[in-house]
Amino acid sequence: MAAETPVSGVGHGRFEVGDAFRRFADFVPLMMWRADPQGQAVHHNECWLEFTGRSAEEEIGDGWRRGLHPDDFARHAALVAEAYSERRPFTVEFRLRRHDGSYRWLLETGRPLEDDAGFHGYLGSCFDITDRKHAEEHIEQALSEKEALLAEVYHRVRNNLQVMVSLIGLYGRAAPDPCRGSFEALGQRVRAIALVQQHLHEAPHIASIDLRDYLHRLASGLGQLRRAGRIGVTVGGSGTGFVEPRTANALGMIVAEVVAECLDATAETVACTIAITIDAAAGGPVRLTVASGAGEAAEAGRPDVPKLGPRLIAAYAAQAEIAVRGSASMDDPLELQLPEPRVDDAT
Repeated sequence: MAAETPVSGVGHGRFEVGDAFRRFADFVPLMMWRADPQGQAVHHNECWLEFTGRSAEEEIGDGWRRGLHPDDFARHAALVAEAYSERRPFTVEFRLRRHDGSYRWLLETGRPLEDDAGFHGYLGSCFDITDRKHAEEHIEQALSEKEALLAEVYHRVRNNLQVMVSLIGLYGRAAPDPCRGSFEALGQRVRAIALVQQHLHEAPHIASIDLRDYLHRLASGLGQLRRAGRIGVTVGGSGTGFVEPRTANALGMIVAEVVAECLDATAETVACTIAITIDAAAGGPVRLTVASGAGEAAEAGRPDVPKLGPRLIAAYAAQAEIAVRGSASMDDPLELQLPEPRVDDAT
């Protein structure tokens, strides 16, 4: 093996690289290497040689690169060459053949050796991160499978809800006149349920849903679902929050019911307004207020439709442990306090 030239240390500290450094490097239970200013390896410690099962002479220069995985060779060379040209530290992941012939993932960190006398090459170390990489791959696979399952479940739920809407419509048309309004209101609520499920499915991160973004998208959809142009749903307030799916689902159902109640209580020619205000101060619980009202003098609504809104809202809130009070009117807004995230969801 070619003799090493003594060089100064890294940063402001100084050390002489020679037998003392070799003994130190060989004692460290970590794969270490040194390269000269031209990028040629001049030393690998015992831990490195035990890993590769090769001699120090075989690893000198570019010899160690024979163990690089073919798919990582060009990427590693390009990244290291760029770091050398700028004389800056680098970190890179690559696969290196172990003494048993298997390839292991390594996390390599290299730092330039510079002092007042100039640039003396690089000193580097490597950690075996194979187990971490495999864990990441398993997580990615599990997430992919979960997304596929959620897509399948959503597809089936949507189809089932469409069948329910059709059946409700058939029974409604065959029902006596006094009952048709109830069937129509029921069909409209099922369509609202389908809309809530759609926006949950379309959330960028299903496990942690951005409340403000979700409510904005849902409000836009509800505004077009029934009496388009005569209902407006606005979302205001300060801050935002991230909620789990069951909380987002319950909130969606509650908002949809408030919209339905407002529409059922007014004539088709009357415009309804729904105002949602978010209060999500940092470090405190997330609160919402929902107020509904008619944009003009309310005419008689639909007396043939039972007023079940308060009971349904209470049921939806109870499912997700949401504290609720109020009637959702302008004078008595619906006040909702969301539950604190569960410990297993926050980690």
